[in-house]
Amino acid sequence: MDDLSGRTALVTGASRGIGRAIAIELARAGADIVVHYRARLEAAREVLAAVGALGRHGTLVRADVACTGEIERLAREAGPVDILINNAGIARPQPVEEITEADWDQVVDTNLKSCFLLTQAALPAMRARRWGRIVNLSSVAAQVGGIVGPHYAASKAGMHGLTHFYASRFAKEGITVNAIAPALIETEMVTSNLNATPDRIPVGRFGATDEVASVAVMLARNPYITGQTINVNGGWYLS
Repeated sequence: MDDLSGRTALVTGASRGIGRAIAIELARAGADIVVHYRARLEAAREVLAAVGALGRHGTLVRADVACTGEIERLAREAGPVDILINNAGIARPQPVEEITEADWDQVVDTNLKSCFLLTQAALPAMRARRWGRIVNLSSVAAQVGGIVGPHYAASKAGMHGLTHFYASRFAKEGITVNAIAPALIETEMVTSNLNATPDRIPVGRFGATDEVASVAVMLARNPYITGQTINVNGGWYLS
């Protein structure tokens, strides 16, 4: 297993939920962290403080990943990174007949297009060093349709296609690319959705953010796993 000491990780959507847990666990494993956030500055500062308390360097970068120009600025301010965690995303639960083209575009741009653009930005430095880790936070919705809507399910399924392409293309260059597909992790995004209830999960409870974070750290450390989707879903989807 690779040592992450001295590596730099960019975690998008790191101010809360799964992103926060991953940022802190990567710092615990020795990585310096670029903490990306969009709106919650105080929450992001708390993550930065937690990273510092673990003896690692942290940097805050604000950006709206639905906007190409802001993604380009995020990539510049983050600088070369060894580990990219594409976690930032939105869920917009809506009756299917009410979903507009604007709704579709916002969800797909935030969840999927940002993943593509940030990966493209991170790859040159990873290729030059012949070492890189990319982890895409998908969802069980990519596998079963989910409970949010077709825009969300399609955006998350698209992440699997990106994962497979980049993994096969760069396997010989020391770069691994994997996805994690969680289901009903106890975050604000899940608990605010009235359709999200623990009885949908075979193990009978919501998942914890650290149960996802531990998998992200494992994938960052393991050089022999690539092109895979790790399902952290309490048994909802059986692969």
